[in-house]
Amino acid sequence: MSKGVMNFVRGMGMGLALGCLAGAVGNQYMQNGKKGLKRNLGKALKNMSDLVQEVGDMF
Repeated sequence: MSKGVMNFVRGMGMGLALGCLAGAVGNQYMQNGKKGLKRNLGKALKNMSDLVQEVGDMF
C-alpha cells in the first residue's frame, strides 16, 4: 500500500478510537456524576495515549 493510504487508514483508526472514548466517557458521566468522571477521564486519557503510542510503533 502507498504511504498516503496507510496514513488515511491510521487516521480513520484514530478517529474511531477517539469516538469510542468520547462515548465511553459520556456514558460514565451520565451514570456517575462529576466525581466519577474525573477519575475515569484520567484513566481513559492514559489508555488513549498508550493506544496512540502502540499504533505509532506499528508503522
